[in-house]
Amino acid sequence: MSVDIFLASRNAKKIAEMQRILRETLPGLRVLGLDDAAPYDEPVEDEADFAGNALLKARAGFAASGLPSLADDSGLCVDALNGMPGVLSARWSGPPKDDTRNNTLLLDQLADVPDARRGAEFRCCVALVYADAAGVVHEEVADGIMRGRVIRELRGTGGFGYDVLFVPDDQDGDRTSAEMTSAEKDAISHRGMSLRAIAPVVTAVMNGG
Repeated sequence: MSVDIFLASRNAKKIAEMQRILRETLPGLRVLGLDDAAPYDEPVEDEADFAGNALLKARAGFAASGLPSLADDSGLCVDALNGMPGVLSARWSGPPKDDTRNNTLLLDQLADVPDARRGAEFRCCVALVYADAAGVVHEEVADGIMRGRVIRELRGTGGFGYDVLFVPDDQDGDRTSAEMTSAEKDAISHRGMSLRAIAPVVTAVMNGG
């Protein structure tokens, strides 16, 4: 039997990624995105950290859909840029959001940075907002980090965002996230870590626990 959970996102690749990972523990789970719900006023992501933005989106999604709602906020934190673009990752090059422009800007900003100082990490925070059988609203958050480095050229066709520039540390070889299979990336990714951390709560909630 399928059960539904709401994800406050329109990113089809992110929705598919979350569904793949959460189905490891809850095979019947169906993740519904913003395009599957009636329109509502989406909050401005103006918090200073990933957890704050994820909670903003999850609360709004829960209020609008009535379903247990997930949201994530994630980004690339580059050592040589003092942790930026961070929470600004998706809009680093300004509106409208555009992966190609963001990647080009990042390459330009790191052009003079030697390879030894191009360390970076992807960070993710996933938030879950749901109501228990008594109607009491609960909030849970979980974090994940994937260390690696930013290379000097775009490589790969998979993934999204900065995946084409990021080589994770915890892998065999020297591939970008965009050159890895979905299963390989899921196993080590920041989003995979955070989702696996929150998956027991999601499973209990969806099973009526």
